[in-house]
Amino acid sequence: MGWRKITHDDTYSDADVEQRLKEELPNWYLENGWIRRKYKTSGWKATLMVVNTVGHLAEAAFHHPDLSVSYAFVIVKLMNHAAKGITNKDFELARKIEEVVMWQPGNEAGALPGTPDDPRFKYIKYD
Repeated sequence: MGWRKITHDDTYSDADVEQRLKEELPNWYLENGWIRRKYKTSGWKATLMVVNTVGHLAEAAFHHPDLSVSYAFVIVKLMNHAAKGITNKDFELARKIEEVVMWQPGNEAGALPGTPDDPRFKYIKYD
């Protein structure tokens, strides 16, 4: 579905947010005015790598999520504070976070093998 042309700070209705998430970011969900995603990790080191990755992307975008961090997961919450709702900025940053955190080079043609399927090297729990 093509989405209506809106400015970067126009907000979407809850119904539009849910439809866009379903179509573009199926592992994200809308709850209490935020779009959210829980990334499960294999432990503390992997959790910190996810936090640092999200931090880098957010700072580069100059659009900052709220994070909930625990031993084996990170919850990313996005909402445009200035606009008081979900905007294109939230969808774009969510898409970039999803792309980078869930990247599995071993599933692509290329020289990078990806993380070995060995408990010693577990990192992200991929969907």
